Amino acid sequence: MEGRRESPWRRHSRDVAYENAWITVWHDDVTRPDGGAGVYGVVHFRSVAVGVVAIDEHDEVTLVGQYRYTLDAWSWEIPEGGVPFGEDPLDGARRELREETGIEAADWREIGRFHLSNSVSDEAAVAYVATGLTTGVASPDETEALDVTRVPFDEALAMTLDGRITDALSVLALQRIGLARLTGEAAGAGASIPTRQAGRTLRGGTLPDD
Repeated sequence: MEGRRESPWRRHSRDVAYENAWITVWHDDVTRPDGGAGVYGVVHFRSVAVGVVAIDEHDEVTLVGQYRYTLDAWSWEIPEGGVPFGEDPLDGARRELREETGIEAADWREIGRFHLSNSVSDEAAVAYVATGLTTGVASPDETEALDVTRVPFDEALAMTLDGRITDALSVLALQRIGLARLTGEAAGAGASIPTRQAGRTLRGGTLPDD
């Protein structure tokens, strides 16, 4: 499907309103698509988000539970994390899975690339399915107090539909696999999900074309 390719926005200036080790908030003076003067705030991430759907031989999915400061609420999610630009996202996904859950996986497939909140942020994400699992000892970051559990894949998928899982990357990744199974692209815990060159490097605010 083809869409508009030229931006109807014009940026005149960009100032840093706030920054830390993880994000920069830009304040832009712009001309809007209607020709009027306006402002736009952009949250720029210094990393790429990665998420892993780890499926074992019993078709069970590993979920990580943690209290999300931003939401002031508990959240069930697939194992996730941020990977610095310049590092292979697949390497970062392996590390995040190992650190958060203690799990190592023999087989990795990329299942999707996403923008997570593109009205205010340039955060990009890559999701993987991991199979051939072995379990070791987790070593989460000092900022993480995690509960780790396994549930049947169908239950994890149901959690994305009934509101028990609301994290965007988790919903996208689990439903991507569910859709693939429904349409016959894949079946079973160890099935091959169609992929697009796993491990390509992402740069801030963009996703590579196929």
